[in-house]
Amino acid sequence: MSDMALVRSRLTAAEAQAIRMVLDGLPSAHSRRAYERALVDFFRWHASAGRPALNKALVQRYAAELREIGLSSSSINQRLSAIRKLVAEAADNGALDPQIASGIRAVKGARHEGRRTGNWLTREQAQSWLGAPDIRTMKGLRDRALLAVLIGCGLRRAEAAALNFDHVQQRDGRWVLVDLIGKRDKIRSIPMPAWTKAAIDAWSNRASVTEGLVFRAVNKGEHVVGSSITPQAIRNIVAEYAEKLKHSGVAPHDLRRTFAKLAYKGGAALDQIQLSLGHESIQTTEDYLGVEQDLTDAPCDHLGLRLGK
Repeated sequence: MSDMALVRSRLTAAEAQAIRMVLDGLPSAHSRRAYERALVDFFRWHASAGRPALNKALVQRYAAELREIGLSSSSINQRLSAIRKLVAEAADNGALDPQIASGIRAVKGARHEGRRTGNWLTREQAQSWLGAPDIRTMKGLRDRALLAVLIGCGLRRAEAAALNFDHVQQRDGRWVLVDLIGKRDKIRSIPMPAWTKAAIDAWSNRASVTEGLVFRAVNKGEHVVGSSITPQAIRNIVAEYAEKLKHSGVAPHDLRRTFAKLAYKGGAALDQIQLSLGHESIQTTEDYLGVEQDLTDAPCDHLGLRLGK
Protein backbone atom coordinates (compact mmCIF):
# COMPACT_ATOMS: atom_id res chain seq x y z
CA MET A 1 0.00 0.00 0.00
CA SER A 2 1.37 3.45 -0.97
CA ASP A 3 1.86 6.19 1.62
CA MET A 4 -1.05 8.19 0.17
CA ALA A 5 -3.32 5.12 0.15
CA LEU A 6 -2.38 4.41 3.76
CA VAL A 7 -3.22 7.96 4.81
CA ARG A 8 -6.51 7.87 2.88
CA SER A 9 -7.48 4.69 4.70
CA ARG A 10 -7.35 6.60 7.99
CA LEU A 11 -9.90 9.20 6.89
CA THR A 12 -13.47 9.03 8.14
CA ALA A 13 -16.13 8.09 5.59
CA ALA A 14 -17.43 11.68 5.61
CA GLU A 15 -13.94 13.09 4.98
CA ALA A 16 -13.28 10.68 2.12
CA GLN A 17 -16.65 11.53 0.58
CA ALA A 18 -15.92 15.28 0.89
CA ILE A 19 -12.61 14.84 -0.94
CA ARG A 20 -14.27 12.84 -3.72
CA MET A 21 -16.88 15.60 -4.08
CA VAL A 22 -14.13 18.17 -4.59
CA LEU A 23 -12.09 16.05 -7.00
CA ASP A 24 -15.14 15.27 -9.16
CA GLY A 25 -15.44 19.00 -9.93
CA LEU A 26 -11.85 19.49 -11.11
CA PRO A 27 -11.05 19.18 -14.85
CA SER A 28 -7.29 18.68 -14.53
CA ALA A 29 -5.65 15.46 -13.33
CA HIS A 30 -2.77 17.55 -11.97
CA SER A 31 -5.17 19.71 -9.95
CA ARG A 32 -6.95 16.63 -8.64
CA ARG A 33 -3.69 15.15 -7.34
CA ALA A 34 -2.63 18.43 -5.74
CA TYR A 35 -6.03 19.05 -4.13
CA GLU A 36 -6.24 15.49 -2.82
CA ARG A 37 -2.86 15.83 -1.10
CA ALA A 38 -3.84 19.21 0.33
CA LEU A 39 -7.17 18.02 1.69
CA VAL A 40 -5.76 14.79 3.14
CA ASP A 41 -3.15 16.88 4.99
CA PHE A 42 -5.84 19.26 6.23
CA PHE A 43 -8.07 16.46 7.52
CA ARG A 44 -5.07 14.85 9.29
CA TRP A 45 -4.35 18.17 10.99
CA HIS A 46 -8.05 18.61 11.78
CA ALA A 47 -8.16 15.17 13.42
CA SER A 48 -5.03 15.89 15.47
CA ALA A 49 -6.71 19.08 16.73
CA GLY A 50 -9.74 17.08 17.93
CA ARG A 51 -11.96 17.80 14.90
CA PRO A 52 -13.26 21.20 16.06
CA ALA A 53 -16.05 23.02 14.18
CA LEU A 54 -15.04 24.17 10.71
CA ASN A 55 -14.99 27.97 10.52
CA LYS A 56 -12.87 30.93 9.42
CA ALA A 57 -10.88 31.10 12.66
CA LEU A 58 -9.93 27.42 12.37
CA VAL A 59 -8.67 27.80 8.80
CA GLN A 60 -6.73 30.92 9.77
CA ARG A 61 -5.10 28.92 12.55
CA TYR A 62 -4.21 26.16 10.09
CA ALA A 63 -2.65 28.71 7.70
CA ALA A 64 -0.66 30.22 10.57
CA GLU A 65 0.72 26.81 11.51
CA LEU A 66 1.71 26.15 7.90
CA ARG A 67 3.66 29.41 7.92
CA GLU A 68 5.31 28.49 11.23
CA ILE A 69 6.65 25.21 9.84
CA GLY A 70 8.21 27.08 6.92
CA LEU A 71 5.98 26.10 3.99
CA SER A 72 6.38 28.29 0.90
CA SER A 73 3.74 30.85 -0.01
CA SER A 74 2.71 28.89 -3.10
CA SER A 75 2.28 25.68 -1.07
CA ILE A 76 0.17 27.46 1.57
CA ASN A 77 -1.97 29.12 -1.08
CA GLN A 78 -2.51 25.83 -2.88
CA ARG A 79 -3.75 24.23 0.34
CA LEU A 80 -6.03 27.17 1.06
CA SER A 81 -7.41 26.96 -2.49
CA ALA A 82 -8.30 23.31 -1.88
CA ILE A 83 -10.04 24.20 1.38
CA ARG A 84 -11.98 27.00 -0.31
CA LYS A 85 -13.16 24.55 -2.95
CA LEU A 86 -14.09 22.06 -0.22
CA VAL A 87 -16.28 24.53 1.69
CA ALA A 88 -17.87 25.85 -1.51
CA GLU A 89 -18.92 22.30 -2.46
CA ALA A 90 -20.09 21.59 1.08
CA ALA A 91 -22.22 24.75 1.12
CA ASP A 92 -23.69 23.97 -2.32
CA ASN A 93 -24.69 20.51 -1.05
CA GLY A 94 -26.23 21.77 2.18
CA ALA A 95 -23.50 20.34 4.41
CA LEU A 96 -22.15 23.71 5.57
CA ASP A 97 -23.76 27.05 6.40
CA PRO A 98 -23.17 29.39 3.39
CA GLN A 99 -22.10 32.24 5.72
CA ILE A 100 -19.44 30.04 7.31
CA ALA A 101 -18.29 28.96 3.85
CA SER A 102 -18.11 32.60 2.73
CA GLY A 103 -15.98 33.47 5.76
CA ILE A 104 -13.56 30.63 5.06
CA ARG A 105 -13.27 31.62 1.40
CA ALA A 106 -12.25 35.09 2.58
CA VAL A 107 -9.18 33.79 4.44
CA LYS A 108 -6.20 35.55 2.91
CA GLY A 109 -3.43 33.55 1.31
CA ALA A 110 0.27 33.91 2.04
CA ARG A 111 2.06 36.82 0.45
CA HIS A 112 4.67 36.07 -2.19
CA GLU A 113 7.90 37.68 -1.07
CA GLY A 114 10.48 39.07 -3.45
CA ARG A 115 10.19 40.56 -6.91
CA ARG A 116 6.77 40.15 -8.43
CA THR A 117 6.50 38.87 -11.98
CA GLY A 118 4.90 41.34 -14.37
CA ASN A 119 2.72 44.37 -13.71
CA TRP A 120 -0.89 44.78 -12.77
CA LEU A 121 -3.16 47.73 -12.15
CA THR A 122 -5.06 48.65 -9.02
CA ARG A 123 -8.82 48.99 -9.37
CA GLU A 124 -8.46 52.78 -9.44
CA GLN A 125 -5.80 52.58 -12.15
CA ALA A 126 -7.87 50.13 -14.20
CA GLN A 127 -10.82 52.50 -13.93
CA SER A 128 -8.63 55.32 -15.26
CA TRP A 129 -7.66 53.15 -18.25
CA LEU A 130 -11.33 52.62 -19.13
CA GLY A 131 -11.88 56.36 -18.98
CA ALA A 132 -8.77 57.32 -20.95
CA PRO A 133 -9.95 56.91 -24.59
CA ASP A 134 -11.70 59.90 -26.18
CA ILE A 135 -15.07 58.33 -26.94
CA ARG A 136 -16.07 61.31 -29.08
CA THR A 137 -13.92 59.70 -31.77
CA MET A 138 -14.17 56.45 -33.69
CA LYS A 139 -10.70 55.43 -32.52
CA GLY A 140 -11.57 56.23 -28.91
CA LEU A 141 -14.66 54.03 -29.00
CA ARG A 142 -12.63 51.22 -30.56
CA ASP A 143 -9.87 51.59 -27.97
CA ARG A 144 -12.29 51.68 -25.03
CA ALA A 145 -13.99 48.49 -26.28
CA LEU A 146 -10.59 46.83 -26.67
CA LEU A 147 -9.44 47.82 -23.18
CA ALA A 148 -12.80 46.69 -21.77
CA VAL A 149 -12.30 43.25 -23.33
CA LEU A 150 -8.69 42.93 -22.11
CA ILE A 151 -9.46 44.08 -18.56
CA GLY A 152 -13.03 42.78 -18.28
CA CYS A 153 -12.49 39.30 -19.74
CA GLY A 154 -8.76 38.67 -19.33
CA LEU A 155 -8.11 37.92 -23.00
CA ARG A 156 -4.67 37.55 -24.52
CA ARG A 157 -3.95 40.08 -27.29
CA ALA A 158 -4.08 37.35 -29.95
CA GLU A 159 -7.49 36.28 -28.61
CA ALA A 160 -8.74 39.88 -28.71
CA ALA A 161 -7.50 40.24 -32.30
CA ALA A 162 -9.41 37.06 -33.26
CA LEU A 163 -12.59 37.96 -31.36
CA ASN A 164 -15.61 37.58 -33.63
CA PHE A 165 -19.13 38.92 -33.16
CA ASP A 166 -20.34 35.29 -33.31
CA HIS A 167 -18.47 34.68 -30.05
CA VAL A 168 -20.68 37.21 -28.23
CA GLN A 169 -23.78 35.29 -27.11
CA GLN A 170 -26.19 35.11 -24.20
CA ARG A 171 -26.05 32.20 -21.77
CA ASP A 172 -28.05 31.87 -18.54
CA GLY A 173 -29.25 35.45 -18.85
CA ARG A 174 -25.81 37.03 -19.27
CA TRP A 175 -23.34 37.87 -22.04
CA VAL A 176 -20.60 35.31 -22.64
CA LEU A 177 -17.75 34.96 -25.12
CA VAL A 178 -18.59 31.46 -26.34
CA ASP A 179 -16.13 28.91 -27.76
CA LEU A 180 -13.15 31.22 -27.93
CA ILE A 181 -10.04 29.43 -29.23
CA GLY A 182 -7.01 30.25 -27.11
CA LYS A 183 -3.49 29.05 -26.51
CA ARG A 184 -2.71 25.53 -27.75
CA ASP A 185 -6.11 25.56 -29.49
CA LYS A 186 -7.96 25.19 -26.19
CA ILE A 187 -11.62 26.20 -26.42
CA ARG A 188 -13.27 28.02 -23.53
CA SER A 189 -16.24 30.27 -22.81
CA ILE A 190 -15.74 33.47 -20.80
CA PRO A 191 -18.45 35.38 -18.89
CA MET A 192 -18.42 39.06 -19.86
CA PRO A 193 -19.40 42.03 -17.68
CA ALA A 194 -22.26 44.19 -18.91
CA TRP A 195 -19.97 47.23 -19.21
CA THR A 196 -17.71 45.36 -21.65
CA LYS A 197 -20.72 44.48 -23.81
CA ALA A 198 -21.83 48.14 -23.66
CA ALA A 199 -18.39 49.27 -24.84
CA ILE A 200 -18.44 46.79 -27.74
CA ASP A 201 -21.94 47.94 -28.73
CA ALA A 202 -20.92 51.62 -28.69
CA TRP A 203 -17.98 50.89 -30.99
CA SER A 204 -20.01 48.57 -33.22
CA ASN A 205 -22.85 51.07 -33.67
CA ARG A 206 -20.54 53.98 -34.47
CA ALA A 207 -18.41 51.93 -36.89
CA SER A 208 -21.41 50.11 -38.43
CA VAL A 209 -19.54 46.85 -37.88
CA THR A 210 -21.73 43.96 -36.75
CA GLU A 211 -20.23 40.88 -38.43
CA GLY A 212 -16.82 39.27 -38.64
CA LEU A 213 -14.00 40.36 -36.36
CA VAL A 214 -14.90 42.84 -33.65
CA PHE A 215 -11.78 45.02 -33.78
CA ARG A 216 -10.65 46.84 -36.93
CA ALA A 217 -8.06 49.42 -37.86
CA VAL A 218 -9.13 53.08 -37.82
CA ASN A 219 -7.21 55.62 -39.94
CA LYS A 220 -6.47 59.27 -39.16
CA GLY A 221 -9.55 60.29 -41.08
CA GLU A 222 -11.72 58.35 -38.59
CA HIS A 223 -12.60 55.66 -41.10
CA VAL A 224 -12.60 51.91 -40.48
CA VAL A 225 -10.07 50.27 -42.78
CA GLY A 226 -9.64 46.57 -43.39
CA SER A 227 -11.41 43.73 -41.65
CA SER A 228 -9.06 43.01 -38.75
CA ILE A 229 -6.43 44.26 -36.35
CA THR A 230 -3.14 42.54 -35.55
CA PRO A 231 -1.92 41.44 -32.11
CA GLN A 232 1.02 43.84 -32.59
CA ALA A 233 -1.40 46.71 -33.20
CA ILE A 234 -3.13 45.84 -29.91
CA ARG A 235 0.24 45.91 -28.17
CA ASN A 236 0.87 49.37 -29.65
CA ILE A 237 -2.55 50.65 -28.53
CA VAL A 238 -1.93 49.49 -24.96
CA ALA A 239 1.53 51.08 -25.02
CA GLU A 240 -0.08 54.35 -26.14
CA TYR A 241 -2.35 54.46 -23.10
CA ALA A 242 0.43 53.30 -20.77
CA GLU A 243 2.41 56.35 -21.86
CA LYS A 244 -0.62 58.65 -21.67
CA LEU A 245 -1.46 57.51 -18.13
CA LYS A 246 2.20 57.32 -17.05
CA HIS A 247 1.91 53.61 -16.26
CA SER A 248 5.25 52.76 -17.77
CA GLY A 249 5.80 49.22 -19.04
CA VAL A 250 2.19 48.03 -18.92
CA ALA A 251 1.54 45.56 -21.75
CA PRO A 252 -1.60 43.66 -22.87
CA HIS A 253 -0.70 40.64 -20.73
CA ASP A 254 -0.56 42.92 -17.68
CA LEU A 255 -4.21 43.84 -18.31
CA ARG A 256 -4.98 40.10 -18.35
CA ARG A 257 -3.13 39.79 -15.05
CA THR A 258 -5.10 42.79 -13.74
CA PHE A 259 -8.35 40.94 -14.53
CA ALA A 260 -7.18 37.99 -12.41
CA LYS A 261 -5.94 40.15 -9.51
CA LEU A 262 -9.07 42.32 -9.28
CA ALA A 263 -11.42 39.35 -9.62
CA TYR A 264 -9.58 37.45 -6.87
CA LYS A 265 -9.47 40.45 -4.54
CA GLY A 266 -13.17 40.97 -5.20
CA GLY A 267 -13.96 37.45 -3.96
CA ALA A 268 -14.17 35.40 -7.17
CA ALA A 269 -13.42 31.70 -6.73
CA LEU A 270 -9.94 30.70 -7.86
CA ASP A 271 -11.18 27.83 -10.02
CA GLN A 272 -13.58 30.17 -11.83
CA ILE A 273 -10.74 32.60 -12.58
CA GLN A 274 -8.75 29.62 -13.85
CA LEU A 275 -11.57 28.74 -16.25
CA SER A 276 -11.89 32.31 -17.52
CA LEU A 277 -8.15 32.55 -18.15
CA GLY A 278 -7.97 29.11 -19.75
CA HIS A 279 -5.19 27.77 -17.52
CA GLU A 280 -4.69 24.01 -17.39
CA SER A 281 -3.32 24.16 -13.84
CA ILE A 282 -4.64 26.10 -10.89
CA GLN A 283 -1.00 26.71 -9.91
CA THR A 284 -0.62 28.86 -13.03
CA THR A 285 -3.62 30.91 -11.95
CA GLU A 286 -2.09 31.32 -8.50
CA ASP A 287 1.00 32.74 -10.19
CA TYR A 288 -1.24 35.49 -11.53
CA LEU A 289 -2.39 36.48 -8.07
CA GLY A 290 -4.14 34.42 -8.23
CA VAL A 291 -15.28 22.25 -12.59
CA GLU A 292 -18.34 23.32 -13.66
CA GLN A 293 -18.27 26.93 -14.73
CA ASP A 294 -20.42 29.33 -12.72
CA LEU A 295 -22.10 31.82 -15.07
CA THR A 296 -24.19 33.42 -12.33
CA ASP A 297 -21.25 34.47 -10.11
CA ALA A 298 -18.41 34.91 -12.57
CA PRO A 299 -14.94 36.45 -12.04
CA CYS A 300 -15.81 39.52 -14.12
CA ASP A 301 -18.65 40.36 -11.69
CA HIS A 302 -16.07 41.12 -9.00
CA LEU A 303 -13.88 43.68 -10.80
CA GLY A 304 -15.65 46.76 -9.41
CA LEU A 305 -15.27 48.75 -12.65
CA ARG A 306 -17.69 50.68 -14.89
CA LEU A 307 -17.74 52.79 -18.03
CA GLY A 308 -17.55 56.57 -17.68
CA LYS A 309 -20.31 58.71 -19.08
